[in-house]
Amino acid sequence: MKIIGIDPGLAGTGIGVIDGQDRHIAGYSFGSISTNANESTAVRLDQIYRKTKSFLIEQQPDLVVIEDIYSLEKYPVSGIMLGKVSGVLILAAFKAGVQIREVAVKEVKKVISGNGRADKCQVERAVRHLLNHHEPIRPFHASDALGMALTGLFRYGGIGGKEFKDDRIS
Repeated sequence: MKIIGIDPGLAGTGIGVIDGQDRHIAGYSFGSISTNANESTAVRLDQIYRKTKSFLIEQQPDLVVIEDIYSLEKYPVSGIMLGKVSGVLILAAFKAGVQIREVAVKEVKKVISGNGRADKCQVERAVRHLLNHHEPIRPFHASDALGMALTGLFRYGGIGGKEFKDDRIS
C-alpha cells in the first residue's frame, strides 16, 4: 500500500509518503509545500490545493491521512486557519479520487511514540526510529506527516489493519 500523510499548515504543509504492508515499511519519502506570507490567504490556499492535488494524482496512493483539526481555546484564529487549509487538502484528495481519513494528533502520537502527549521532538525521534532514518527529519511538518502516514499504515494498511470504507461522495 502507498499511504500519504499530510500535516496541514498555511506556511508549511508537511507531506509524508509510506509504502508498505501491515508493519513492514518498504520505502518512504517526505517534504513540504511552502507558501509566501506576503501573498493573500486565497492565493496561498490555491497553491496548497493545486500542488497537493497534482502530487496525489501523480502518486496514486491507496489512502491519504490528514491531521484532524482541533482548535485551542487560546488560539482560535490559528484553529480557523488550519480548518481552511484542511478543507482544501480534503478537497484535493477527493478530486484526486483518493480515500481520506482524518486522524487526531493524540492518536498519531500514541501510535507512533506510545504517548498521546508526546511533544514534536519525541514524535520526530519515534518516526526516525520506525523508519530507521538516522538524521533529523526537517521541517517538523514533514515528520508529523510521516507520523500520519505511518499511523495510516499501522491502522488501515493490510491484513492486520482495520478495513476502511470509501468516504467519497458519489
